[in-house]
Amino acid sequence: MHFDAIGRVPGDPILGLMEAYAQDPNPRKFDLGVGVYKDAQGLTPILEAVKLAEQRLVDRQATKTYIGGHGDAAFGKVINELVLGADSALIAEQRAGATQTPGGTGALRLSADFIAQCLPGRGVWLSSPTWPIHETIFATAGVKVSHYPYVGSDNRLDVEAMLEVLNQAPKGDVVLLHACCHNPTGFDLSHDDWRRVLDVVRSRDLLPLIDFAYQGFGDGLEHDAWSTRLFAAELPEVLITSSCSKNFGLYRDRTGALIVCAQTADKLVDIRSQLANIARNLWSTPPDHGAAVVATILGDPELKSRWADEVEAMRLRIAQLRNGLVEALEPHGLRERFAHIGVQRGMFSYTGLSPEQVKQLREHHSVYMVSSGRANVAGIDATRLDLLAEAIADVCK
Repeated sequence: MHFDAIGRVPGDPILGLMEAYAQDPNPRKFDLGVGVYKDAQGLTPILEAVKLAEQRLVDRQATKTYIGGHGDAAFGKVINELVLGADSALIAEQRAGATQTPGGTGALRLSADFIAQCLPGRGVWLSSPTWPIHETIFATAGVKVSHYPYVGSDNRLDVEAMLEVLNQAPKGDVVLLHACCHNPTGFDLSHDDWRRVLDVVRSRDLLPLIDFAYQGFGDGLEHDAWSTRLFAAELPEVLITSSCSKNFGLYRDRTGALIVCAQTADKLVDIRSQLANIARNLWSTPPDHGAAVVATILGDPELKSRWADEVEAMRLRIAQLRNGLVEALEPHGLRERFAHIGVQRGMFSYTGLSPEQVKQLREHHSVYMVSSGRANVAGIDATRLDLLAEAIADVCK
């Protein structure tokens, strides 16, 4: 038969964690695995600004026809401004353009195919560790994947090692950088660190691909864009992938963009023609709903203000959970060992727990996290911090 030789591949480990957590009858269980924001009730909410925008669309939207290869033009305009700043010279000079994609993952795949087809022979450098899907997206597109150090064996950010390796990267290669809220570690570069990385990128003539999946979840919407705007202002060419999954809560609506910053407006037209052609063979045209929601919110001052307040509330809750867990670990003599959790940014924390300790947490305490020790801080129940601290202390004996 035709399909007899087809084997079975292992399931995604994080999705497997979701299934195991769902089947666990323990009422005291913790889900720190899957990377979605959760509120105090353990739910991933629909933002009020999103609900209001959706109601407007129900009342006013007149068609469901295709929106074109680059997506919704209104979405492209507002996402450009959100990422690069409304006063960006690149926007004024028409040197930056957004192509709408099915989520940030779609933007990464579009960038990978663009590199493979339009910049043949260029490799991509990923941080070690990085989001696992980064590895497979670029490899599947046929782009050579290499790695630069980011977090060392002591679970500390190692900027010197990062710069040393990038200084040896072949000229013209692509370097993928996390704009903020590094996934999976939660360790972010300082402003001085970013300037040093910029110097290396410039001296090695590297093409930066900035993955911007968590704008607003680190230190605020504007602050989190600092590094991206620095690179866009200082370099003639930059690729940026933007996601609306977290900061708009549009996970299942798959809303993202690949933003290209080019040296001239004319060259941007060339690049966008290539992106539209590549996208045509990937998804033809992107889904509309999430992009229409984002365009509605960011295009209305009142809705935008409401949305910004909601993003800030999510950011503050995550920061409070980080500090709360560190404090809860203090009676167990573990405050210093886990102090880095309070320093990290965004939803994820590289806890420093070993795979064996993670296994013990799951088997003995129903605490679910990725085997690398990466925990989704946003999944913590603030009312049960002491219980989680006791579980961690138990496996750290």
